[in-house]
Amino acid sequence: MNNRILHLTQVTKVPLLDRAGERMGRVADLLVQISDGGYAPVIGITAHISGRDVFLPAEQIASLEPGRIRLSRERLDMRRFERRPGEVLLRTDVLGRRLINLTGVRIVRANEIELAKMGDVWCVVGIDVSVGALLRRLLPRSNRQPPSRPFLDWTSVRPFLRHVPGADQGLTGAELRRLHPAQIADLVEAASHDEGQEIIDAVRHDRELEADVFEEMDVEHQTEFLEKRTDEDTANLIARMAPDDAADLIMELEQDRRVPILELLPVTQQRKVRTLLGFNQATAGGLMGVDFLCLDSRTAVGSAISAVRDSDLAPEALHTIYTHDPDGRLNGAVRLVRVLRHGEDTLLEEIIDTATPHLESDRELADVAIMMSDFNLTVAPVVDHDDRMIGVVTVDDLLETLIPDEWKRRADALREG
Repeated sequence: MNNRILHLTQVTKVPLLDRAGERMGRVADLLVQISDGGYAPVIGITAHISGRDVFLPAEQIASLEPGRIRLSRERLDMRRFERRPGEVLLRTDVLGRRLINLTGVRIVRANEIELAKMGDVWCVVGIDVSVGALLRRLLPRSNRQPPSRPFLDWTSVRPFLRHVPGADQGLTGAELRRLHPAQIADLVEAASHDEGQEIIDAVRHDRELEADVFEEMDVEHQTEFLEKRTDEDTANLIARMAPDDAADLIMELEQDRRVPILELLPVTQQRKVRTLLGFNQATAGGLMGVDFLCLDSRTAVGSAISAVRDSDLAPEALHTIYTHDPDGRLNGAVRLVRVLRHGEDTLLEEIIDTATPHLESDRELADVAIMMSDFNLTVAPVVDHDDRMIGVVTVDDLLETLIPDEWKRRADALREG
């Protein structure tokens, strides 16, 4: 790559010169083709010549210089500019607008766009998000110097393109799948509605990822992006969420939508959600998840391992195996790693921790937090009044519930900074 860097604002709204150096018109914008994972090549310019906007392909450009662009030909095709699908105007569509910084996982604004020559082709190589870049645009053109500070590499950012006519290279699920669902949710929450919708649309082809993202979003944004979806589409999404998250979301929907959507869920998911909806949300029962593995304590290790292998529960729900006595009452727990260290004929009752602390379903959240802290628990079993296990409370769900709203707003402000 040529080390010479140009600001976009150094080569737009500047004179367009012919081969002999005579002024022909004024440069309006640079046109690029955006592709996945690479620098965006400049494929031409738009210019105002003799009262009309025309397109000049990159092969007709002799040089890009601060304050002017020179052409290599005398005769030009003077047809009016018409944008083709996939083409993006840098000054019109990107400069001053927001983008996703995939590396920093935050939304940034392109206060300047940086260009460099790679071989024989000028390309977009980065954006400057600094306030200084914004201030430089207010200076006389002669004072706009190349960047003296690092800028964000173009390959690490992705522009929102929904506003671009005919754009077919907006955000893609492949790019976003590199991020954790919580990070994608953070981006949605920091975005405008249209930007957030573009992010969600990019992951909708991966239904499991979309559900994971919705689980991580706050209630306000969950309901915002489900408002215009059909009940069938909403149920299809909720069916892929963890039952506790699904139950919480259903309770946040408009009242006349709750029962129809609940009845559209698969029978197994519907049963779990209905169970959770029967508990007060401010108690252990309302916070718990219902995915866990509880076996008879007389089960042999080999059979327990087979039960784990055959289970369709998420891996995080299988870190601990709970056990019950012949009457179905919770009587212990054992970490999966400890199970793996014993012979297949060993019975679980020989290796379980029989002093496993547990929660009653009506225990208030403050009590839940104190107990989990006292016993250093990352997950705690929940039992009914007959000591039969009905769910588990995880520390991440507890923290999410207890974190004050003002802390969450402060986190949002930091993400947008």
